[in-house]
Amino acid sequence: MSRRESPPPPSPPPPPQMLGVRRGEVECEDRPERAEPLSDAEREIIQDTWGHVYKNCEDVGVSVLIRFFVNFPSAKQYFSQFQDMEDPEEMERSSQLRHHARRVMNAINTVVENLHDPEKVSSVLALVGKAHAIKHKVEPMYFKILSGVMLEVLSEDFPEFFPAEVQMVWTKLMGAVYWHVTGAYTEVGWLQVSSSAV
Repeated sequence: MSRRESPPPPSPPPPPQMLGVRRGEVECEDRPERAEPLSDAEREIIQDTWGHVYKNCEDVGVSVLIRFFVNFPSAKQYFSQFQDMEDPEEMERSSQLRHHARRVMNAINTVVENLHDPEKVSSVLALVGKAHAIKHKVEPMYFKILSGVMLEVLSEDFPEFFPAEVQMVWTKLMGAVYWHVTGAYTEVGWLQVSSSAV
């Protein structure tokens, strides 16, 4: 390269929700020994902000799932009831999508209500992880992606309750959720598939 040529610009980093995730692989090598525990103040922040969100849990859940499926359409492959839906308005009217949105939001609610009881949180998330690994065969990366989408929707729909410092606390919680879920995948012997084989 001559002196007049500038080096090519660096490629942008991957989106935060995708760091370290490859199709079909659970982040075993990078997985810390345990999730970073939340402080009492962080638990209180999460529970306070969640109270505002959960008042509209179905609508918020539907918004999260619609954005998830529009931005990551490959995730729809796990949902025979609405995998062929392309139109967000059609998705919004789908009773099956609304039902799943309630399930997702209720699972998060159970986690938030039990933040004082780490064993209960671990147990709930282990059940979710095992069901998605064994019964539904959902790749674990979708949990990380869904967490990122959820944080986007919450911060956009509830800006007064989700300033940057609150978003950081929620990011920590979602990291712990992902840690527990991927632990369940590992526990059931989730097969790692190389991205080139898929």
